Amino acid sequence: MSGADVMDVSQDAIWVIIMVAGPIMIIALAVGLVVSLFQALTQIQEMTLTFVPKIIAIFLSLLIFMPYMGDTLAAFMQRISERIIGLA
Repeated sequence: MSGADVMDVSQDAIWVIIMVAGPIMIIALAVGLVVSLFQALTQIQEMTLTFVPKIIAIFLSLLIFMPYMGDTLAAFMQRISERIIGLA
């Protein structure tokens, strides 16, 4: 493999990571922001109040986005397999 091939695979892997983890992270960020705003408005400083809604939102978003994540990872693996077969 040449340096350009390594960079191409690395760039593709980074984009796959962003596409797979991005929706979950955005939802966790939004829920955390809403909970923090709620805590600031009500002056409730309970630690479990920050974790429980985030965990529930992350689990629900994983259930929703799991087919998309699986398809994205399968397509990435297909591209890697085609690249390996092309080199052999």
